[in-house]
Amino acid sequence: MSTTTKLAAGGTFPDITLPKLRGGTLRLTQPENGHDWRMVVVYRGKHCPICTRYLRELNTHLPALNAIGIDLVAISGDPEEKALDQMDLAHPDYDIGYGLTLDQMRALGLYISHPRSPQETDRPFAEPAVFVINADGNLQVTEIANGPFVRPDLELLVGGLKFIRNPDNDYPVRGTHV
Repeated sequence: MSTTTKLAAGGTFPDITLPKLRGGTLRLTQPENGHDWRMVVVYRGKHCPICTRYLRELNTHLPALNAIGIDLVAISGDPEEKALDQMDLAHPDYDIGYGLTLDQMRALGLYISHPRSPQETDRPFAEPAVFVINADGNLQVTEIANGPFVRPDLELLVGGLKFIRNPDNDYPVRGTHV
């Protein structure tokens, strides 16, 4: 059993760059398209039908996220070919990063699993996570799971992010007490 260090709420998010599907690179800490925050969704990989469903569901919430200044990306440890195959099923309207290494998974504090069989996949993979990075490059919201069935409800998450982004609410980063 290995030990991982979880990212601190309010702390600096690791500056990780991954290859982006269909060309270019994806710097996780750098929101694009005029947005100042970024949501990074970690998905398990092509072998996970729950991930495909969640990636599709993200599309329905993308306009609401963009309306409050949040850019969305999804990433996995899959190689390019597997990521492309899965995106043919998920049809995302946001960027996909691939090739997340074991060291990068550890830097993000992710749970990492071994495949149950060669039919599942051919490499260790990250379990799901959601990170919301604020304009200062700090971790505003985090949800790290150790299995495919534990993921934030997107409607609730987006509603909460609308509340957080509203300057009238002056909502701080939670979970920072040490």
